[in-house]
Amino acid sequence: MDDVTARSTVRPLVVPELVTLPAEIDISNADAVREDLQAALRPGVAVVIADMTSTVFCDSAGLRSLLLASDAARAAGAELRLVIPSAAVLRIMQVAGFDRLLPVYLAMQEALTGAARPVP
Repeated sequence: MDDVTARSTVRPLVVPELVTLPAEIDISNADAVREDLQAALRPGVAVVIADMTSTVFCDSAGLRSLLLASDAARAAGAELRLVIPSAAVLRIMQVAGFDRLLPVYLAMQEALTGAARPVP
């Protein structure tokens, strides 16, 4: 075995930033949600997970904030992943077409690993 094949490969551990979002996201708090997500985009952060497991309502202002936060993540060389188990919130995402623009996961474990395919 030569020296090159005997060496280990060291890859940096990616630890996502987790931001827990409120039960309802609407015009009254959408800007704060966007600001919270963008604040998680510190140098060295590659993945931000928006934990929407408690979110049961999200209006168009909320959707816009998620899209803007995703754009900011992409500009920072990071990824925004959404965890959305609520059928009602998923439906809003699908009707608006945002499920095709943002990576949506049904469970936190899937979002943490990024291994599972996002919700189509």
